[in-house]
Amino acid sequence: MSHTAHIPSHRKPRRSASKMALRAGVAGGVLSTIAVAGAAAPAHAEPVHETVEMPTLTTPVAHSATTTAAAVTASAEATQALAFEYDREARQQAAAADAMKDAKQALAEADRKAEAEKKAEQARKKAEEKAEQERASRSSSRTDLSSYSGSSSAKGTNASASSSSSPSSASSSKATGSAASVIAFARAQVGDAYVMGSTGPNAWDCSGLMQAAFRTIGVDLPRVSQGQSTAGTQVGLDNLQPGDILYWGAAGSAYHVGVYVGGGNFVGAQNSSTGVVERPLSYDPPTGAVRVL
Repeated sequence: MSHTAHIPSHRKPRRSASKMALRAGVAGGVLSTIAVAGAAAPAHAEPVHETVEMPTLTTPVAHSATTTAAAVTASAEATQALAFEYDREARQQAAAADAMKDAKQALAEADRKAEAEKKAEQARKKAEEKAEQERASRSSSRTDLSSYSGSSSAKGTNASASSSSSPSSASSSKATGSAASVIAFARAQVGDAYVMGSTGPNAWDCSGLMQAAFRTIGVDLPRVSQGQSTAGTQVGLDNLQPGDILYWGAAGSAYHVGVYVGGGNFVGAQNSSTGVVERPLSYDPPTGAVRVL
């Protein structure tokens, strides 16, 4: 074997100067830190014999489940509260709608009643105006009741009545008996108001006053002027007696009635302007008369 053959070396390889310096520095730093810590520790320090108990960590899965359940419960409660609030508001809105509907219906009913009353009042005024016009027309053509003399045949009375007779002469007799009671009642109401459809005790229409007056003696007359104008025996205007019922218009369709009180006068509930009055026959000459006593 050649003396130049390679012989393996059993020595450790040399370390580089830089690595050795680095390791020396690290070791020096560690030793320095230990020395400083030892110097800072109290000289009489004793060994620690206590055992520190570490806190138990809650399992993340269980904590997450608890949090989720709480969140679901809170959400359910919030949903229930919201639903209750919506229901309360819905009930309030329904109640308000019902109240508004009732108010509208009541207002409409009040308007209908007011309109009906207005029409009735207008009809009443028209009827009164028409009656006044008819009275004025008759008054202009018959200024004196004596013009009826000799015309009784035209009114269905006795044709043989004397043409010289007059209502005033036949009316001069005084009321007695039942007639006096009727006339006393009628005169006692003079000054009362006229209200269509009224039958007393402080307001009357024409037929209501006649019905009440004759009821005092037990005579029951029809309620309206049309029936009262045919309730008794037709008599001529030139042969009137106290207590006779006077009517205006045709017998059976009369629109006004009164009672003859003697002395050429009558008492009747005329209209809303005059009320119950006593007037001479010439004030408003009647068309005919009936006798029930």
